[in-house]
Amino acid sequence: MSKRETYESRTEQLLMPIVSKHGVEIYDVEYVKEGSDWYLRAYIDKPEGVNIVDCENVSRELSDVLDAEDFIPDAYILEVSSPGLGRTLKKDRHLEKSLGEAVEVKTYKPIDGRKEFEGVLKAYDADTITIEEPKAGGDGNGADDLGTERILNRKEIALIRLALDF
Repeated sequence: MSKRETYESRTEQLLMPIVSKHGVEIYDVEYVKEGSDWYLRAYIDKPEGVNIVDCENVSRELSDVLDAEDFIPDAYILEVSSPGLGRTLKKDRHLEKSLGEAVEVKTYKPIDGRKEFEGVLKAYDADTITIEEPKAGGDGNGADDLGTERILNRKEIALIRLALDF
């Protein structure tokens, strides 16, 4: 397990009783370097959405626990927030909750001349993601707008997230 994975996993373990106490759930934890700074980000969620008070309460408690455990030797910035509307679907549990939802998929290399795909998430397994793309000229919102199923290899996917429809 890499340093990043170790820090994320340990943070998730420490976060579990905190989120349970506050009636929220862990969406994701990430430890990333941006520029010269390290960030430890905890994304929390609940069915009706989280608010600033939820984030503040979890952040304060998590900060205290992280200070006491002191298992990350690097200086880092702690952030606790909602995953947002266009949330990234990184884990199987994210995909499971998003079945039937409109998603955007970006691939590392072009497939059939494109690197971006949109459609309704229909299925997934360890190796693939299946979306149903709208018909050409359709917006994907009507039952007769849906077109063909596209199966994408997960190794080829750079990003999959919920589609924003404004």
